[in-house]
Formats: sequence, C-alpha cells, structure tokens
Amino acid sequence: MTSPSGSTPTEAQAFLDAHPDIEAFDIVLTDANGIGRGKIVRRHELMSIFEAGRHMPISILGLDITGEDVHDTGLIWDTGDGDLRAWPIPGTLVPLHGTKPPRGQVLMSMYHLDGEPMTSDPRLALARQVEILAARGLHPAGAFELEFFLLANERDAEGRVQPARAVLDGRRSAKTEVYSVDHLHGMEPLFSDIYAAAKAQGIPAETVISEYAPGQYELTLNYRKDVLRAADDLVMLKRLVRAQARRHGVTACFMAKPIEKYAGSGMHFHVSLQDGAGRNVFTEAAGETWSPKLLGGLGGLLHTMAESMLVFAPHANSWRRFVSQSYAPVAPTWGVNNRSVALRVPAGDAKNRRIEHRPSGVDANPYLVAATVLAGIVKGLDEGLDPGPETTGNGYDAAPTQTNMPVDWRTAIEAARESSFLKVALGEDLHRTFVAIKQAEYLRVARTVSELDYHLYLHEV
Repeated sequence: MTSPSGSTPTEAQAFLDAHPDIEAFDIVLTDANGIGRGKIVRRHELMSIFEAGRHMPISILGLDITGEDVHDTGLIWDTGDGDLRAWPIPGTLVPLHGTKPPRGQVLMSMYHLDGEPMTSDPRLALARQVEILAARGLHPAGAFELEFFLLANERDAEGRVQPARAVLDGRRSAKTEVYSVDHLHGMEPLFSDIYAAAKAQGIPAETVISEYAPGQYELTLNYRKDVLRAADDLVMLKRLVRAQARRHGVTACFMAKPIEKYAGSGMHFHVSLQDGAGRNVFTEAAGETWSPKLLGGLGGLLHTMAESMLVFAPHANSWRRFVSQSYAPVAPTWGVNNRSVALRVPAGDAKNRRIEHRPSGVDANPYLVAATVLAGIVKGLDEGLDPGPETTGNGYDAAPTQTNMPVDWRTAIEAARESSFLKVALGEDLHRTFVAIKQAEYLRVARTVSELDYHLYLHEV
C-alpha cells in the first residue's frame, strides 16, 4: 500500500546507496511522554519498512514514564493489544554519528492498518493542527530552544547529582558561568561531536550558550517554515545530545529541575504564521502598533494557558521549575523583549515578528507543545481574543494576583482532564491517553516514600 506518511521506497534506496557501511537502523516512535519507543532493525529490513510499514503493538502509545502499561488509556486490553502499522516520517532517515558499527535512524508515526491516522500518536496531533491552519490559508513556522544539563555520572558525597567536569581537561566549575565563552571550551570535544551529528542529520543546530547554572547549556535551532519538521528537529537533537554525552563520559539531563538551588531548563517555542505567499501575518502593517493576528494569537494562548499547563509541565519534577525569579514564567502574561513573561515578543525586525512561548520545560513533548500552542492561536484568531495590556518591567511582580493557573501537578492534571480546549487541541483519544498516563505517574509518585519523608518526619511526628 501507499505510505500514508508520504514516505517512499525511493528515499530508502537512495540512502542505502549513499551509505553502504550502515549495518542497522533505529526506528523510533515518539510516545506521549516524548520517549522514543521502537526497535533496531538490520540493513536488509529497511526497504520493507518503507514499502509496507512495520507492525507495532498499539499499546506502545499507552505506556507510562517507566514503560509500563496504563490500562485507562484504552490502548491495552480494550483493543486486545493488537498491532497497528508504523510508517517512516519523510526526511528523518539519517546516519548516526560515531556508532560502531555504523547505524542509522528513522522516526516513525503510527497508523491503522487501513492507513488512517492513529489518533493517539503525538506527531499526528500536531499534523492535525497544521491542517486546520492550512484550511484557513495559514502555515505555521517555528523553532525550539533546547536547555539541558551535563551531569557527572557519579554522585557527590551526599548522593546528589552534580555538574560534569569539563571533558577536555577534567576541570570542575561550581560557578554560574552565564554566557561564558571560556567555560564552553572545556566541553569543546563534546559540542564538536554534537554539531557533527546534527550536520549529518540535517538538523539546523546553531548557537550554544553556557546557561544560568553550572553545567547548564542551551542549543538553539534555526527557524523552519515547516513546524512539523521543527518538532522533529527537537526530538532528534535530544537523542543525539544524549548519545554524544554518553560517549564522552557524562550524562545529558533533560529534567526540568535537576538541581534544587539552580534554575531549571526550559524548551522555548518560537512560532509565527505565514500566508500562502510566504508573508508573516504577525508583522504589523504601516500605522499599526501590532498585527491583529499577533494580538489574537497572544489572546488565545493566554486564555488557554491554565488548562494547558499539564502539556507544558507534564511531570512531578516539572513543577519544581516554577519559582519566582527563576527565569520560568509563573503567570499568564505577555510582553515585548521581556524574559520575565510567559509569552515574549522578541525585539528585532518586524518581518521576523513571532511569539516566544516560554512555559514549557525541556521535559515536555515538543509535538504536544506545538499542537497545543497552535490550537491556542487558532482559538484566539477565531474568537478575536484580547491579550490585554502588555507587561512591562518585572513580570513576576506584575503577575496577576487573581489567576486560574494551576499551582501544582495534581491541579494541572484535573484542569487538563476537564478541559474541552485540550480535547480539541490533542483530539479526544490522545487527550484521554495523555491524562490517563499522567494520572498513573502521579499515583506512582504519590505512594512513594522518599528520603525527604524520613528527613522531615522520621523523628519528628
């Protein structure tokens, strides 16, 4: 049958001809948690995957963070745990850098056996929002920023994680090396391999920055006119950063808040809309302060932010990032050239006008984040929602005193469960799947007795 994803055997054959040394391939399906699930297949199997897809159990999209089945998703015994068919995503068949023997990788999406999209597949939820905008003559473009920590493989004397030593000379820093170029030099061998891997995979990785905590870094990605490919970039970049870090003897950490006393890691999403002629509709016309479509998009995102927070902060650890003055937004605010707000309109040329969506942690699923953001923009445009006045100065101080933003993970789960907007943004099936997975994760955390419990209560109550 014809691939419903648009992949063709021609792409596979051209790749095999160009890479005769590659012996195996990672085939990777991204689940609701953003975890890559799949298989390693041998070289001779690749063509059949592009010709007829690859059967995979439907339950692969109903797993929790540990890889255990979540029965309330309806994807396990309700379906008999049958097989669906995964198909390659065009343009994601790439070589892996530094593997011995050489391997490649291809991202996959899940479809029913008749070729209909599997509605609990996160990437296909994003594809649906892209199609909704396309029907309005609009085409989303965007890029993600990737913040992460490089940690030592060994814990400190108190059993806590600690920043990695420089891979170049073993030097350790306990300082906040914000924007330090010299500090970056110690990780130069690792970042050189990251850039080489990104180049081999066609990922537009650009600037690397020493971020706001010891061992914290940021990689930016170049803007894509295809927002689906922008999300693919982020998925692929996380995989290769993790792999290259392991090869250099350190751990790449994508927890939102791995170290208590330092700022957490975000995944900012830059987004704009283009018309059929390729013009940015967020660009203000002569005599306008701001484009009405930009304001409508901001309004939709602000109005839907509270009920969407589970997508942007999906794990227990995610919520430890939201502390005032920690460079993570704590209220539904917008502003211009202001990093203390949730929705930032960056300074710069009007033709590049865009929204920087800042609430998401790096632990969030980029497909779900982008789908939810686009759905919020659509709602704002359709309903003409007003974002209200922009926040100037310190957005933490200016945050609304009365807000419906969830204050913790459990509240976010309940808000998401009841959200009619999220059912539209993700689709009813994925909404049910995602909320069920998060509820199962919450119960796992809630019943776990931690060392903190003993510290606080063992001899005190």
